[in-house]
Amino acid sequence: MKLSRINTGLVVAIIAVNGTTIGLPFVPAMLFRVQSHGPRQHQLEQQISTADSSTSRPNSLIMPTALFDGAVIDGPDARALRNGVWHRPNSSSPDKGGNTVFAGHRFTYTNPQGAFYHLDKLRIGDALAVIWDHHFYHYRVSEVRVVGPNETSIEAPTPQPQLTLYTCTPLTLPKDRLVVIAKPEAGNAR
Repeated sequence: MKLSRINTGLVVAIIAVNGTTIGLPFVPAMLFRVQSHGPRQHQLEQQISTADSSTSRPNSLIMPTALFDGAVIDGPDARALRNGVWHRPNSSSPDKGGNTVFAGHRFTYTNPQGAFYHLDKLRIGDALAVIWDHHFYHYRVSEVRVVGPNETSIEAPTPQPQLTLYTCTPLTLPKDRLVVIAKPEAGNAR
């Protein structure tokens, strides 16, 4: 009788752990469906369309379509990814032109909705903005593609200004990189 209760308890615990392990990656996707029908996207679109050229906000990335507004972290190595969007060392910055590269986790079990969890929602023509050194820089998505995990050309310097965002894909068992490239809109602060 006692052994039967222990076995039942262990089976319940195993089911709970496995259910969490399997289901947790999809919780942010379900929340996105609910939030995408609310005012959040419109608020973010308004924020970047009515933005003055300068602001007191720290370095940030705003992606209305992905319902994202978060800090951009400078750091010497990938540990900065734990804190959000990582500005890749040795890449440019919006105020200097060239290729500004941001990377972000899509999913980790410690942070199920990583900074770039919804990066796959971005489409060509979508607006985004970067706040850099207290200035707004406006971009439009010009390309969305998937590359192999060792494709380093996405971080290469470019003669023209661009914003490159990337994360792992697919969500489960990621083996590639999802890359979004955005071009600056006319009138960006310089």
